Amino acid sequence: MCRHLGYLGPPVPLSAVLFDPPHGLVRQSWAPKDMRGGGTINADGFGIGWYTPNGAVRYRRHTPIWSDPTLAGLAATVTSTTVLAAVRSATVGMPVTETAAAPFGEGPWLFSHNGIVAGWPGSMAKPASALPTTDLLTLDAPTDAALLWAFVRDRLRAGATPADALASVVAEVEPAAPGSRLNMLLTDGTSLAATTAGHSLSVRRRAADVVVASEPLDDDRGWQPVPDRTLLIATATTLTTKTLGEL
Repeated sequence: MCRHLGYLGPPVPLSAVLFDPPHGLVRQSWAPKDMRGGGTINADGFGIGWYTPNGAVRYRRHTPIWSDPTLAGLAATVTSTTVLAAVRSATVGMPVTETAAAPFGEGPWLFSHNGIVAGWPGSMAKPASALPTTDLLTLDAPTDAALLWAFVRDRLRAGATPADALASVVAEVEPAAPGSRLNMLLTDGTSLAATTAGHSLSVRRRAADVVVASEPLDDDRGWQPVPDRTLLIATATTLTTKTLGEL
């Protein structure tokens, strides 16, 4: 499994979600609290995405986040109103490469997956056949997360809302791959959409910001667990949830 998070609010340095909190993402990479049997640490790469006046920027590596000699200085100086970051625990048999690390992206979109597609890759052969052949030939990596991003991206290109794109991918993948864990996170820089389907997620909503994360970053009483099978939609000032089964 993996750990991921999204932040929306006033500009903050990347370190505000990576390094500064007592259980920030860097600590979650080597001391996660709720992996649910999906490994013990998240050492198979990482990625951070944020937004500048020129659009989304990604910094991805195939090494453990704690081993990167550049990241601490970068994180202390780069600020953004929106951050999506992830640390990876690769499923056995999947490659450990920079391009396999979330966030995946195109245009304003950044995407992450925490979980596993059961029966991969055979379970996805039929659903994947509906995607454009070019998309399949140009996946970032031969992984379940990269294919989920291709499904989501295909829907976004067709005009689906972020919420509808994520919910419809869950609805398509689950029958084909029962037992999958499909916690997904998607942002365009102004909103966050997330699903809980088999794994943990928490949210902390304050007056001017919102953070969603696989695990709380600290002991703030404002953190609330997001129930399983939930679709969460957030902006810097709003937060709504729906049950996936009701969509």
